[in-house]
Amino acid sequence: MAGVVVGFAIIGAVILIGYVLGRAGVLGEHAPHVISRIVFFVLSPCLLFTVLADADVHRLFSSMLAVSAIAAALSCLLFAGIAVLVFRRSIPETVIGSIASGYVNANNIGIPVAVYVLGDTAYSAPVILLQLLVLAPIALTILDVTTSGSTSLRRVLAQPFTNPLIIGSALGVMVSVTGLEIPAAVMEPFRIIGAAAVPLVLLAFGMSLHGQRLLAPGSGRRDILLASAIKLAVMPVIAWALGDLVFGLDEEHLFAVVVLAGLPTAQNIFVFAQRYDRGVIVARDTVLLTTVGAVPVLVLVALLLA
Repeated sequence: MAGVVVGFAIIGAVILIGYVLGRAGVLGEHAPHVISRIVFFVLSPCLLFTVLADADVHRLFSSMLAVSAIAAALSCLLFAGIAVLVFRRSIPETVIGSIASGYVNANNIGIPVAVYVLGDTAYSAPVILLQLLVLAPIALTILDVTTSGSTSLRRVLAQPFTNPLIIGSALGVMVSVTGLEIPAAVMEPFRIIGAAAVPLVLLAFGMSLHGQRLLAPGSGRRDILLASAIKLAVMPVIAWALGDLVFGLDEEHLFAVVVLAGLPTAQNIFVFAQRYDRGVIVARDTVLLTTVGAVPVLVLVALLLA
């Protein structure tokens, strides 16, 4: 229980500092945009490369990965169906809301939670693998195609190979799978650069909250509430049902997979939304609501399954 609270308190403190910076205006009005670009193109690729390169290949490809994949896919599809058929949202806005419903914060929050609650950072690695090598390529390809104004088979096929997040993740998986031993002196620059990704994402997120009103009229409140409800309530239940009734996971791994499903929406969704200028408010508010709401959800999961 204490691990959940400590992990979220640390994250909340960094977001608060970002809010203070945004309120003071010491970095200028364009700072959030600049930070989001350096995180997207430089810092996050380095972080993901090192995290996945160090991961145990047997843990990466396991039944936990299958449970996480199905739970994420069903959560995304549930939002997409309602957004398109009921809310009549455009494709880019639907994509942002969908991944906000099923794309968990397996890195910024998942790694601290894995340390303090699950006792092993490797538990978050399969989810990071799934999201960066499957969910992110699909979402980013659709966003790229639907916001660029032009579509071609060559552009669709090339997109995963030009996205820095996907490239960094793929290289990390290759190192893990092949068992390649990279000298520490070569890896250290990537570790140093990647270490800046998490605090800068949290600072940029905090800065974006200044002058904004949560769930303001016209901000897409229905989308925000739907995505938050699916993320916090539906996805953990799906993960539990699959892990217990379908895959027969033992108690330890069932607890881990449900905890990971109960994590809040990743700040990366906010970065994606800013990058393509679609669904920015929906992404921001969903990240904030689920980050706050995940604390009681994870405490409840721990009480029931730990």
